[in-house]
Amino acid sequence: EIVRDLVHSVSWLEVRGIAFSSAAEMQVLRVMSSSFAKKISFTQTLLTDATVPEIVSILEDMPKLVELELVDCRLLGTGQWKMEFQAKKSQTLRVFTIKNLAIEEFYLFTDLQPVEGLLSLFTRVTVQNTKVFLVPCKISQHLRSLIYLDLSANLIGDLSLEHSACQGAWPSLQTLNLSQNSLSDLEMTGKSLSHLGNLIVLDISQNNFGEIPEECTWPKHLKYLNLSSTHIPKVTDCIPQSLEVLDVSENNLKEFGLQLLSLKELYLKGNQLKTLPGAAPIPNLVSLSIRRNKLNSFSKEEFESFRRMELLDASDNNFICSCEFLSFVHHEAGLAQVLVGWPDRYVCDSPLAVRGAQVGAVRLSLMECHRSLVVSLICVLVFLLILLLVAVGHKYHVVWYLRMTWAWLQAKRKPKRAPPKDVCYDAFVSYSENDSEWVENAMVRELEQACPPFRLCLHKRDFVPGKWIVDNIIDSIEKSRKTLFVLSEHFVQSEWCKYELDFSHFRLFDENNDAAILILLEPIQSKAIPKRFCKLRKIMNTKTYLEWPLEEEQQQVFWYNLKIALRS
Repeated sequence: EIVRDLVHSVSWLEVRGIAFSSAAEMQVLRVMSSSFAKKISFTQTLLTDATVPEIVSILEDMPKLVELELVDCRLLGTGQWKMEFQAKKSQTLRVFTIKNLAIEEFYLFTDLQPVEGLLSLFTRVTVQNTKVFLVPCKISQHLRSLIYLDLSANLIGDLSLEHSACQGAWPSLQTLNLSQNSLSDLEMTGKSLSHLGNLIVLDISQNNFGEIPEECTWPKHLKYLNLSSTHIPKVTDCIPQSLEVLDVSENNLKEFGLQLLSLKELYLKGNQLKTLPGAAPIPNLVSLSIRRNKLNSFSKEEFESFRRMELLDASDNNFICSCEFLSFVHHEAGLAQVLVGWPDRYVCDSPLAVRGAQVGAVRLSLMECHRSLVVSLICVLVFLLILLLVAVGHKYHVVWYLRMTWAWLQAKRKPKRAPPKDVCYDAFVSYSENDSEWVENAMVRELEQACPPFRLCLHKRDFVPGKWIVDNIIDSIEKSRKTLFVLSEHFVQSEWCKYELDFSHFRLFDENNDAAILILLEPIQSKAIPKRFCKLRKIMNTKTYLEWPLEEEQQQVFWYNLKIALRS
């Protein structure tokens, strides 16, 4: 009753989400036969071989029905329909659309002979994504009034297209969409359709043609051809001369040199082109899209050859061009719209103030006009800044302070003093390699042969092989009761002696004890010691240190004082 109240007032009636499994279930929709609706849609509906004839019977009685649509429906059956059409009925239906129709046994489907009587008046038929692999020749011949046919996203191959487009098929057809099918032979495709004298628009995009022959046969009045995403590596004379619109986007084209005298619109998006196509072979071109290619420049002459054009879209290319070129475009070019839709990367990488603005409105900064010069100046300034930082760091011992910070962090991780049981040496000896003869032949012999003997830690003898030298120094200082610094001119010039002073600086001198013993092997001025060792300089200025005497009679006193200091 609700449907009965509505059918006389609606122009588009949709039947959604209903399963019609038997003919009896369709009787509830018989009330639709008196509807004045112009369009009926079945969405997400279940149909069977038994219910399809009932639906057709109902639709026949609708006096003003123009369009029938099936979207996301499911059909259980193989097309074995028994139906008869009454004379002078079904005279208004013109548009038939099927999208995403699931037919589980599509490979067993019949030739649709029972519905041939409905087809002669159809002007627009769309069958998308329905696993259609063949249109029977008789069905194609009955579509005498068909102007628009969309068979995209199906399974039509080269041989099945030849059968579907047989002689006498689709005599009035003007637009044919065969995109996303299984076509692979471009020459055979053109030949199969060549007898369609009224065909103007042909879309065979997203088929895997791969190769393109040198010559092809096409419908003589073909004006629009879409060959995008068909994996063709080049364009040849196979392209018909009658075209006004050609789309070869998303292929592997590296050049475009065809002569197409009638061509008005050319789409070359997403190829490998490095130069603009020649303007002379395409004298009537008014719109060119060459987005997402590999263009990086083009000359004034190339640009000027396209002055007659109304639209040039070359966005998403990495152009590097001069400000003189832009000046030419600003003041001389006659394009109504040039470089429309350019993204943030614009000519000379200039950002547009308004997306899609005309090139004449662009004003470039110094950076964009003299990019190379500005980048060179920036690099020189950065280099000079780095040199300045290095000089300042060297003068004020920045590297040393960084090393000292690391040494301090290393020392802070360990206790101030090693446990007594871990103390292995009486003294760690820090000396320059140039003073090794005195250390090894004089001091070591005197101290290690004393009664009782002293045990000394020497880097040459007691460091653990394979261990990081920094860890060896820290561990040796921590495992020694004292640290002997054999100071000399060689000592203050030795890099490793500086490291040993670095690592012992915080631990020994910050504890305010006598763990450090300074031996002055030769006269050395306090100013010879690096200024950054401020506490070492202070100790030498405020505390007593042992000085190695040259007179033999005083050397015994030196050894006696050193032994006393080591035992304290």
